[in-house]
Amino acid sequence: MYNDNDIKHKETIMKEQFKEVKAVDNFYQASSFFPMPLTLIGTLNEDKTLTSFGAYSLIFPYYIAGKEHYAMILECRNSSNTAKGILRHGKCTINFLPYSKKNFAQHVDCGFPGDTPEEKMKDFKFHLSDSKSKELDPNGDYPKIIDEALQVFECSWWKELDNAQDDKVQEEYEPPYHYFNGITSKFGAHFILKIDHILIKEPYFDAIIKGANKKNFCPLPTNWGYRDSKFFWCSDFERPDAIGIPDREVDVSSVKYAIDRLGVDDVTFNDDAMKMLVKIPRPFLKLVLNGCVDWAHQNNVKVIGTEEMAKINEARKKKKA
Repeated sequence: MYNDNDIKHKETIMKEQFKEVKAVDNFYQASSFFPMPLTLIGTLNEDKTLTSFGAYSLIFPYYIAGKEHYAMILECRNSSNTAKGILRHGKCTINFLPYSKKNFAQHVDCGFPGDTPEEKMKDFKFHLSDSKSKELDPNGDYPKIIDEALQVFECSWWKELDNAQDDKVQEEYEPPYHYFNGITSKFGAHFILKIDHILIKEPYFDAIIKGANKKNFCPLPTNWGYRDSKFFWCSDFERPDAIGIPDREVDVSSVKYAIDRLGVDDVTFNDDAMKMLVKIPRPFLKLVLNGCVDWAHQNNVKVIGTEEMAKINEARKKKKA
């Protein structure tokens, strides 16, 4: 918690003038303070006998809706063990761990460039288990996951994007380079990673399914990167504040107008059903209506009323679970 001196200091800083900082390579940490996730990404070594882990923060959601797959994007050196593992085998695990100084030290150690997978894993402190993908496909080759992680994404490289499917591990990479997937520069690589499975420890699973609060919010740290040519910096988790969504209802006429604009002739909504939709924020109303219409088509329903809306909500909850 902030004390009075901290609050006064923050108020003083807010009154200061801005000064421009020149953007240079690695601008997210060299020219700014940028909050990032702290992860260990697991990939297989060349002969698939060992899972090696590298520390990464340049890993972000990429495709979040409306695409064939949900996906992440990873930015890394193309000479790293992680890049080589993805280029060779197309699989990785993204492991999110809780903060402690000991855990952070392990991340920093795994981020040191130049070690072979065998050297990197010789003094690895965490415990490993088979992934969900391995459970479903016992004969397949998949990187392991870290038992101490609070959350894990299991991913596959979507190599066909940007025509990156022919990229192979090389000593040096010459142009032409891809724009956003595969080898993207002389030293860099970007990987679009399809999300195959999201695994999360039970207390935080319940927070997602039943609702989050201050006690059950997943305690993931914030990474601040490499600074001053001396240190890596990381912040422990601090319990978040919650502020309710603004109660700005649209009226029923707006819902009716949005339904009319769908251009659907074989499914209608009665007045009671439309009243149940007035709390949907306007930017998401079309998406929700399309979902209702899709459900009606799948269930041979011509008129959506309150009973049907209840079934749609129940189906949505089951899908989320």
